[in-house]
Amino acid sequence: MSCGEPHEKDCSEVLDHLYEYLDREMPAGECAEFQVHLDECSPCLEKYGLEQAVKKLVKRCCGHDDVPTDLRSKVMGRIELIRAGEAVPEVSVLDQARHEQAQRERAADARGAAGAPPQADAADSAARAE
Repeated sequence: MSCGEPHEKDCSEVLDHLYEYLDREMPAGECAEFQVHLDECSPCLEKYGLEQAVKKLVKRCCGHDDVPTDLRSKVMGRIELIRAGEAVPEVSVLDQARHEQAQRERAADARGAAGAPPQADAADSAARAE
């Protein structure tokens, strides 16, 4: 996307890194360049405002949900794949992380319900079989 006006930082570059700016995950010098661009480019400022509103809405509606611990690394891995132009798995990162979290919880519940670690269960079964 480009608004057609000349800017020191191109609109497409600004929009590609918009969430880094929103999340305050970029160096201060780059943040200053982004702010200059947003001050002079109304289409990018509008997109920034929209994304900021979406982020606030998600935080308000989903802020109380537990996020799987490895979700951030998986999302960043997907972003790197996309930037590198590589194929991205069709399963959503969130669905994949939720599935893995559920598997871990089921395994923990099974261990807790059995009252002993899985190794002890196997040893007990082997002893009973003799």
